[in-house]
Amino acid sequence: MGCGASKVLPEPPKDVQLDLVKKVEPYTGQTTDKYKHFIKDDGSGGKAVDKMGSPSPPQATNNPYPGGPANGHPDPSDPRRNKVAKYRAKFDSRVTAKYDIKALIGRGSFSRVVRVEHKSTKQPYAIKMIETRYREGREVCESELNVLRRVRHTNIIQLIEVFETQERVYMVMELATGGELFDRIIAKGSFTERDATRVLQMVLDGVKYLHTLGITHRDLKPENLLYYHPGSDSKIMITDFGLASTRKKGDECLMKTTCGTPEYIAPEILVRKPYTNAVDMWALGVISYILLSGTMPFEDDNRTRLYRQILKGKYSYSGEPWPSVSNLAKDFVDRVVTVDPNERMTAGQALKHPWIVTMAASSSMKNLHRSISQNLLKRASSRCQSIKSAQSTRSSRSTKSNKSRRVRERELRELNLRYQQQ
Repeated sequence: MGCGASKVLPEPPKDVQLDLVKKVEPYTGQTTDKYKHFIKDDGSGGKAVDKMGSPSPPQATNNPYPGGPANGHPDPSDPRRNKVAKYRAKFDSRVTAKYDIKALIGRGSFSRVVRVEHKSTKQPYAIKMIETRYREGREVCESELNVLRRVRHTNIIQLIEVFETQERVYMVMELATGGELFDRIIAKGSFTERDATRVLQMVLDGVKYLHTLGITHRDLKPENLLYYHPGSDSKIMITDFGLASTRKKGDECLMKTTCGTPEYIAPEILVRKPYTNAVDMWALGVISYILLSGTMPFEDDNRTRLYRQILKGKYSYSGEPWPSVSNLAKDFVDRVVTVDPNERMTAGQALKHPWIVTMAASSSMKNLHRSISQNLLKRASSRCQSIKSAQSTRSSRSTKSNKSRRVRERELRELNLRYQQQ
């Protein structure tokens, strides 16, 4: 089955192939092998980022900050613990007068993220210190602040306060310690459609709020959906607004920047047509598909083939656990993973879909956990192997390059020696 009512858009132009680069993780400042972001004007009045690549596999950890200690607490054996004093010295005195710097939990080329504790209330927070003397850091900071200063919603990461100096900005934010969405699913012993709809209700509520304010996230994916705390009753929070686009009332709602994470990117972005906040709903449809199965609707190591799949809107409901998934759930996915953005449900419409309304209140549902967790772990293992293979290939090429350079240097020395002997 697929999206039968979808319009098939034309094949992507040759320049749709975008280069895999690196990304600096928001809320951690940590550089990963996902994608790097480049800020540029999207031609419609806002700042945005081009970033394309393949997401890393989910990590079995409760740590919402990749590369940081679990649950935001420092590991005594972690060498970064010894660097806290070094980074503490870089903090403005106004910050250290109010917060105790506890542990470094993320780092990047122009930013550091530390876990802190408010001196009076003992409440833990995360502080992202960004070096704004660098253009990249300054523009990412502006992009996030433009959104976070405007929003206040229970399902969106909250900015507590900001300290600014000539060279740095310190963003004090909520500290989410419950881990990523799919890590929690793998760790659970049970996961039903009811659980999926409860997650989606929270995310859709946050997205509806953003769209009402004229904000389009543009990078919704499981890695950016964090649990606030490890408890079973924890809320989900939307994070990472580095790609968000903000429109004021009266502004034209169309955006033009090509951006997003490949497996979650909407077709209209790939064909470089002006687009609306409907791109967030496409991404939510992809997330819904993964929530129900542990597999991706569109996946291919070759990005050109991946983009063609997305443009055609072709996906299937074959394999486990799809035979056990309700038709209402599949109808929900079909209504958001549809190529024509005009046919896609809005966040408000999605919240009223019968599957979301009825399943959220249902009590007897089939446990999909075994199949979903197995598929998620299988995909994680496959992605790890692909990454290792790519790293091995790069290492081999580097070794060959070094050997060739050494041979050329030796030949040059021999030529020089012969010349001197003549």
